[in-house]
Order: sequence, then structure tokens, then C-alpha cells
Amino acid sequence: MNRLFLEVEKSVCGRAWRDRLDDRGVARALAITQRHGVSELLARVLAGRNVEADEVERFLDPTVKRLMPDPDTLTGMTAAAVRIADAIERREQIAIFGDYDVDGATSAATLARFLRHAGVEPLIHIPDRIFEGYGPNVEAIRALAEKGTRLLVTVDCGTTSYEPLAKAKELGLGVVVLDHHQADEVLPAVDALVNPNRLDDLSGLNYLAAAGVVFMTVVALNRELRRRAFWNETRREPDLLDLLDLVALGTVADVVPLKGLNRAFVSKGLLAMRRRESIGLTALMDAARLTGPPEPFHLGFLLGPRINAGGRIGRADLGVRLLLEGDISEAARIAAELDRLNGERRLIEQAAEAQAEAEALASLGLEDKGAVIVTAAEGWHPGVVGLVASRLKEKFSRPAFAIALEPGGTGTGSGRSISGVDIGKAVRQAVKDKLLMKGGGHAMAAGVTLRKERLAEFRAFMESALAADVASSRHENELFIDGAVSARGVTTEFAATLNRAGPFGAANPEPVIALPAHQLVYADEVGQAHLRLRFKSGDGAIVNGIAFRSIGQKLGNALLQNRGQPLHVAGSLAVDRYQGSERVQMRVVDVAVPDPGPALIR
Repeated sequence: MNRLFLEVEKSVCGRAWRDRLDDRGVARALAITQRHGVSELLARVLAGRNVEADEVERFLDPTVKRLMPDPDTLTGMTAAAVRIADAIERREQIAIFGDYDVDGATSAATLARFLRHAGVEPLIHIPDRIFEGYGPNVEAIRALAEKGTRLLVTVDCGTTSYEPLAKAKELGLGVVVLDHHQADEVLPAVDALVNPNRLDDLSGLNYLAAAGVVFMTVVALNRELRRRAFWNETRREPDLLDLLDLVALGTVADVVPLKGLNRAFVSKGLLAMRRRESIGLTALMDAARLTGPPEPFHLGFLLGPRINAGGRIGRADLGVRLLLEGDISEAARIAAELDRLNGERRLIEQAAEAQAEAEALASLGLEDKGAVIVTAAEGWHPGVVGLVASRLKEKFSRPAFAIALEPGGTGTGSGRSISGVDIGKAVRQAVKDKLLMKGGGHAMAAGVTLRKERLAEFRAFMESALAADVASSRHENELFIDGAVSARGVTTEFAATLNRAGPFGAANPEPVIALPAHQLVYADEVGQAHLRLRFKSGDGAIVNGIAFRSIGQKLGNALLQNRGQPLHVAGSLAVDRYQGSERVQMRVVDVAVPDPGPALIR
């Protein structure tokens, strides 16, 4: 077991702080420092993410060219590229059917941008979350066929859509599925199905978001068109790297692991985004009041939620329309509407969250017993249940479902999981066992539809199916610390050094840095339930901090009760840009009261 960090056995959040590096990790960090001349703390960060000394240069500069394999390593890719290329050459009407989340919107926009460059104007259909639900449906497919569609391409959905896609074939449509959700043994009968999570796919790319799968498809499609001499002096081959801003947004927002090829997609996509060449994304950044260069944090917490707001409580296609918009004033109008909807969404979410939290506390009881939280209520907006489930998962450190019950007796909900617990697999089993009407997803997130009277059975099933994995995952509540620094050392240069190990996200966590025994000299509420903080080291240096969504939580209560006191502080560093100046801010995730040491005998 890794050593305690700063001897913190139990923080105010109930966690043991541990050094991220064991003895082997310390040796690896030393080797990295000696071979590459990087700072000791950056070496510790790299070693803590299992980067070996001979991999350091490649890790610090992830490139798509080096990390992306031949797209044909994905099962079904050759057939998909050929079928779409045929449709382009024959000038067939192509329809793109996407999901209503960020990954779906960016996937649809990525494919649509390429098709437009190739001279094809696709139809795009994003289903209404409430009236149509997730994935292809017979009515929408029939409507697309009536508009002249000859080829249907589903993105971020379709892998388990047997009946709707059978109807598409019956109507004479070609069908290509581009997806990443978990697959069953039996697949729909289509022209091509590309999904790194299908059971016969050996590519090892099962960590890609749909946006990444679509990008690889576009690379294969571009190559197929080049082989057919489609590109010429008047119709020039596109620079596909220009699409990576969309791929980066979809990848971060879908919370897939930022490892391997995904790191390259996000790293290069952020560079493309910083050039502000995409009219729609630039309008969105302006609407979100993002003043500095975008980072993964901004994609996940500022831009993604606004794209999602259209699918959650507004018009489902607003997000993809913005991403494809070429007119500056129209893009600004759509971005402003998404920003307004996002504010509305927050209010709806907060009301549902308070109700769900009370229900969860009641079901867990004083003993905090139960492996899984399943909450349900009438009146919840189906568009925010995923966000509510996510909040419950974070607060109670266990998988959580939030289900909106509708007047007809059915419930539509979402689940979010913790590391090491695959809820997608459990949900698919519940569908097979007829507990659910519909359901699917992946390890960390799932969607469900069920009859209200089966709710108790579903709750019992999930408890039984996941109890062992949850117990194992929650065995010890730990926070892994990458290193310590004092306030004097927290500079923009120091933050930039740590950021070389980015982009950070799922599977490549932001470095957690500790400030040992720093005095909390300021703590006050700011925004919606956040705390603005200042900490002072022994030599008088000050570092600013913020504790997001901490008011009323263990962390917030402890901070407010310890004003003026020394605290061990743990968090990640971010550069705060305001009115042209830059300063480093710590995003505080935990604090601990230092051991006062032995009492003096006078």
C-alpha cells in the first residue's frame, strides 16, 4: 500500500491521503528526471501515470500521426468507407442520425463538414430526448426516407437498434452505423457497423468516443475517395486536422479515457480551437465568457453543458446547428440561446438534485448502507436526470440512477458509475431479464426505460449485480497526491510545467498538489455554492483558491469553520485569466487539519 501523504489518515472529506507513487514509482520518477532533465514534480506526475522513461518524449507530445493506427484495423471500417464513398459519387441523399448529447452533436458535425466539402449536403436528424428517446426510431427513419434519403449513417447510436434499422433496410436505405457503445453478440443487419466495442473488434480502440470513431471513418473515407481520384484541382482534398476541434470537444464531454489516441485528439483539437477559426465554436466560447485559451476543463464544464442544453431542455438540433453555422451573427444568436437554456437547465437540475439527494439519504440511512442509489420521481425533467445521477455519484461515491417518472407509468433515467464498476453491462443484463423496457450504455454511464411497477425489482437487481464491485472499489476512500509545494512556488511557470503532462481528464487525472500547513486567511461564498479562498505560507506568500460546489458539503463546512487556522490543502492548479493578467488558482478538493504534534511540557 502506498505511503500516507503528510500523515493524513482521515481528511475532512473522510479520505486517507496517499503518495501516488510506490517505491517502484519513485524509482521511475528518478529515472525520468535523470534521463530527460525535467523537474522533479513533473517526473513524479509522469511516473504516477505509468509513463516509462523511454516513453516520456512521446507522452509529452502526443501526435495523431504517430498514435493513430490504420483505420481499417477497426472491424467494418473498409465496408463503411466504401459504402459512404459510393453514396458521395452517386450523389445519393445521405442522412446523419445522431445522439442528442455533445458526443452525438460533434460526431454529426464532423461527418457533415466532411460531406459538405465533398459536395454533399446531408440531412441531419437529432432525436428529441423526450418524444423520441435515444437512438434511431421507426418514425424518424420513415420521415427521412420520404425526404429522399438513400443512405442512413447513425453516429453515437445504432449498435442495438435492431427494429428501426431493419425498417430502414425494408424501406430500401443503405445503413452505416458509427458508434462506441457496448454491443451485444448479435448485431443489426446493416451495410457496415463500426464500433470498437463490438465483440469481434480487435483494434484495442474501445476507449474512443463516437467523435473519435467518426474521425477515423472520415480518414478512411478520404483515403477511399483519393483512391478513386475524386479529389482534383477544383475539388481539393480537405485538411482533416481542421476537424479535431470538434473531436476534442466530443471526447472530453463524453468523459472517455484520455489515453493513447484520445490524448492526441484533445491536444491537437485544443490547438485548433485556440485559432478561433470555427465560427460556431468561437461564438460558443464567447457566450460562455471564456476569455483565455480553452483547456479540457473548459470543454467539460463550460462548452459541453451549453451544447447539451439544447438536447436537454430545448431544441435537440441546436448544438449541431451551431457547430456547422458559417454566419457570425446567426452563430452568436444560437450560442446566446444555448447559454440561456443552460441557465434554465441549471435551475431545473438544482430542484431535482435536492429532491434526489434527500431520497438517497433516506434510502442509505444512518449506516450509509447500499451499493447503488436508485432515485425516481414524477415531475423531474428527463433532460437533467443524467446530471442529477452524476451529482449523486459524486456525493455518495457509488453508482447512481435518477429516473423521471412519466404520467403513463413509464420512467426514463440515466445512471453514472464509479471507477471499476461497469453499469452498462448490468443494464444490458437487466434488459435481457425483462426488468427494463430499454437500456444500454457503457461502463461509466447508461440510460434506462422501465415501467414504474418494476422500479423496486430494478433497484434490487442492480444492488445484487454491482455490490461486490462497488465494495471493492470503495474499499478505502483515498486521495492520491502527486507532490507538495508551498505558496511561494505556485507560479504560472510551475503550472505550465505540470500542464506538459496534459491534456488531463478521465484516466489521465489532473495532478493533485498539496500545500502543507498553510493558513486559511480568507474564505467567502461566491457564485452558486462555491467558496473563494486564500492560503498563506509561513514566509507570507499567498495562493488563491476556489472550492467548487462546496457550500453545505463536508469540505465547505470545514473551510468555513477553520478560518485563520493552518490546514493541509489538496487540489489541482489552474491559471486564472482576468483583465489581461494571469495568476494561478488552486481548485481545492480536500483539506485536513494538521496533527498538532506532541504537547510541550512546561
